[in-house]
Amino acid sequence: MEGGFFSGQLLIAMPGIGDPRFERALILICAHDQDHAMGVALNRPLADLTVPDLLSRLGIPSSLAIAPDLVLIGGPVERERGFVLHTDDYRGAHSLAVGCGVALTATREVLEAMAAGTGQPSRARLALGYAGWGAGQLENEIKQNVWLTCEADPELIFGHDHGRKWRRALGKLGVDPERLGPVAGRA
Repeated sequence: MEGGFFSGQLLIAMPGIGDPRFERALILICAHDQDHAMGVALNRPLADLTVPDLLSRLGIPSSLAIAPDLVLIGGPVERERGFVLHTDDYRGAHSLAVGCGVALTATREVLEAMAAGTGQPSRARLALGYAGWGAGQLENEIKQNVWLTCEADPELIFGHDHGRKWRRALGKLGVDPERLGPVAGRA
């Protein structure tokens, strides 16, 4: 955590978060400063939309067979807008460095690079929508034990086992999800 901000960190939703959109959510914080925070959920796949389907719908031809990875629901804000989390071996004119070897690009150019098959980015995850917080909101939610934070790793960001990502992130902290309750306490 640099300068008191959480960019490049993972948020792990605590049980009893009270918002079904974030139950067992795992979110990569892509931007965070004193005015706002923005992140993309990593474990909410759309069951009926793959990356090749989306590229086809957008009229982006592919020169190779693209893996049928599921597109993610990145969050409840701007669900019609696409965001690509990708390795930082690809840097477009509008890419945002997230940290932990990851960047975020929300322009068509990264989709065209993925379809071109040049090997850059070497790994990518496409999401529709994002999660957002106003000034101080995320910090307050963390203080209220709504979220735990942990270091991001490539498998949690780019891996395909969406059903186990939340549990694996908790495991990184040594937390057994079976021992978590829906009510937060204070020591």
